[in-house]
This record gives sequence, C-alpha cells and structure tokens, in this order.
Amino acid sequence: MPPPLHRPDPDSLRPARHRWPLRLLLAAVLGGCGGGSALDNAATIANPDTAGGQTLSFAYFQRCVNPVLKTAQTITVNGATTRNTCASGGCHDNATGTGGALRLVGSAADVSLADPPAQIRASDLYKNFYSSLGETVVGQPDQSRLLNKPLVRGVLHGGGQIFASPDDSGALLIRYWISRPLPQGQDEFGTAANSMFAGGDPVAGACLTQ
Repeated sequence: MPPPLHRPDPDSLRPARHRWPLRLLLAAVLGGCGGGSALDNAATIANPDTAGGQTLSFAYFQRCVNPVLKTAQTITVNGATTRNTCASGGCHDNATGTGGALRLVGSAADVSLADPPAQIRASDLYKNFYSSLGETVVGQPDQSRLLNKPLVRGVLHGGGQIFASPDDSGALLIRYWISRPLPQGQDEFGTAANSMFAGGDPVAGACLTQ
C-alpha cells in the first residue's frame, strides 16, 4: 500500500510577498486593542454629533480649566489615595508623561488676552489649551474624554479616579467649558466667551459653571 500523499500547508504555497501582509494585518488588529482582548471593545461605535465648525473659549480655559489640570488633586487608584497633578511627570507632563494623547506644560504661564492671537498661539499655555481641546467633543461634555476619564465614567483611566462625582468643582468647570462652544464664525478668542464670567469680565470675573 503506497504511503499517503503529503499535503503541504496551503499557506506555504503562497509566495512570501502574499503571506506576510495577512500576518501583519492580524498582528495589527490584535495589537491595536491596547494590550487587552478585542472582546473588551464595544460592539458598536457611535460618533457623537459635534458643534460643527465651532470651538471652545481660550479665555475660560486659561482662567478656569488649566488651573484644575495643574493643581494637586486627590487621586484614587486601586483603593490607594495620593495627591498629584494632571500635568505631573508620569501623568500628562509634556516631556515625561505617559498618559496618552493629553500633553500639558505644568509650568505654562498665563498670557494676556490683549496679546495678538499669533503670540498667544505660540505660548505654552496655548499648547495646554490645544491638547485639552483634542480630548473633547465640542458641545458634548458627556462624550468627552477630558471629563469622562478623571471620573472613570465608561472609560479606563490609568491615573485613577480624580473627581469623586460629576459635582466636583473641577468637573463642573470642565463640563461648563465644553458645553459652551463659541458661536459659529468666532475663533477661540471670541468675545462671546465673556458671558462665561461673572460680570462679563474674562480678566477678573469669577468662573461661572451654570
């Protein structure tokens, strides 16, 4: 009785140039899960509507939101409580942070709102504004990572829970900033943002939250 025919692996019959793309694709799919299982991902992804073409206020960010990001907060990770700032090394520091896309310059100095826009946009404070803006869905605070991550609300946060509840003073300031996009046609320096401060004064007026 003749020996059974040896059937080579079909993959080995493909030219090498056709084998590797498939393997690389599978590796990319598995590796793109952030080190976890693909089963951790939501079954569907819904992109929330944004305030098309609108942006958020730089003045309110400088006076009200940036101080939250660079002030030491009580942080709870795995039951352990410490104090640290969002802009610290190992968190979101621009140079040494490991906290994903959000990058902050903790030493960024405030700028004068009377300065030319080009000068403001070259400042470290504006870098904080721009990076934070990238973590928001304009007009949709409940869909924004800048608010959901420190609340550990529906998303993981390597830095643990920063705000004990949505009513935390820092969370209220971030929520108000995101929920108040400037009118269509105004840039981040638009004067409509004056209404976000007590007395309509973006320099000395208290930060409103409602």
